[in-house]
Amino acid sequence: MEKSNVILYIAMSLDGYIARPDGAVDWLDDVEGDGNNGYSEFYSKVGTVIMGRKTYEEVLRLTDEFPYAGKPCYVLSRQSQESNSHVTFTDEELESLISRLKEQSVGYVWLVGGGQLVQQFLEKKLLDEMELYIIPKLIGEGIPLFPEGTLPANFELTGTGGLGQIAALKYRSKTNGAG
Repeated sequence: MEKSNVILYIAMSLDGYIARPDGAVDWLDDVEGDGNNGYSEFYSKVGTVIMGRKTYEEVLRLTDEFPYAGKPCYVLSRQSQESNSHVTFTDEELESLISRLKEQSVGYVWLVGGGQLVQQFLEKKLLDEMELYIIPKLIGEGIPLFPEGTLPANFELTGTGGLGQIAALKYRSKTNGAG
């Protein structure tokens, strides 16, 4: 079986934020897109979902039904929490966790967020691909996709597109030799 790639698939404001300072993503609500903006097609290729605790808590706040039910979902947290039917909480070292998930996953290992986790994945050269959806709004402040202190990394552009007013950019890591 072929190893799965780790992908970051995320929306970002023109000024580089993925959420308001309080974690809110209401600025995504009224953007002129195109259908579900390719999300269903992308999600059908996802084998495993991974996110940080703050992102998980925001997902729970925003939705009545857990949107990733039916796929293995890991929440990285230093606080010990009881896993439930939808998620497995873990404080396992990123390198060993991701190595195992890449072997086991049938489809992408999707890094949902947030910024601190993106920074750690880049630092440890664990991010293979990125799909960034640029929303044509400046929100002025918030949680940056790439927080201050993010280490340099090189990517190559593998695709571009538009979904209504949204620009789609696809990249593959050159830093960790993904492909």
